[in-house]
Amino acid sequence: MSSGKFNPKASHPIGVFDSGIGGLTVAKAISDLLPNESLIYFGDTAHMPYGEKSPHAIKSYSEKIASFLIDQPCKLIVIACNSASATAFRQVQKILPDKHFVINVIDPVVQHLSRDGHRRKIGLIGTKRTVSSAVYKKKFEKADPDIQLKSLATPLLAPMIEEGFFNNKISRTIVHSYLSNPHLAHIESIILACTHYPLIINEISSFYKGKVEIINSAEIVSLAVKNFLDENSLLNKSSKAPGHKFFVSDYTSSFEETAKIFFGGKIKLKEKNLWNEK
Repeated sequence: MSSGKFNPKASHPIGVFDSGIGGLTVAKAISDLLPNESLIYFGDTAHMPYGEKSPHAIKSYSEKIASFLIDQPCKLIVIACNSASATAFRQVQKILPDKHFVINVIDPVVQHLSRDGHRRKIGLIGTKRTVSSAVYKKKFEKADPDIQLKSLATPLLAPMIEEGFFNNKISRTIVHSYLSNPHLAHIESIILACTHYPLIINEISSFYKGKVEIINSAEIVSLAVKNFLDENSLLNKSSKAPGHKFFVSDYTSSFEETAKIFFGGKIKLKEKNLWNEK
């Protein structure tokens, strides 16, 4: 539970968290769309990948990180992880006085695709936890029953990306092997239901050669963040340059290297293991 009072102000940063580097794709999309906003990012590298963890563990990790971000203080929490969004969204909502100040990466995508009457056969790739939860299937059935969703667990992809294996022969081989699965045949678009996956979007695009639309959740979620802040009069209109902070529960060189690629060489990376603190 957060120890501080939640009193969001426009000048406060946006809190973003994921199990590792994947959520940086969401953070970068938010930064590009909202250049005045400061971000505080927490990568739970000590426990990644969340897709292999139990629901109880994911809920526990997510609650602890969200409480930390609230205490910074952050004006909005973005769960930049599909596994955590599927499993711990309601738990994170409960630790906030107003449950609306949490955005996950699933609902904006479902809402976006449900408004588009052209796509009816949609593929999805994600972690075991995201796929086994059937959260996308349940939400699509409620929002638009005509959508046919074909989901495939791709458990090797997130660890591969965390270890820096992307945009090379190894990643291309693994990606093509997964996407060749007959379960994904005849789809019109594919949801990248893990925030790590935009880092291998070149390999995915190469496989489909423009015949399947690739749904990058990071861009859709960033727009949802903008709309939420605008509706609640929390957009930062200051001309002062934003300051981003990056925390990890366990230092990894791949995280620092990827963060530098996204946000430049002058990032402030701090190791902070919330579970070892009293």
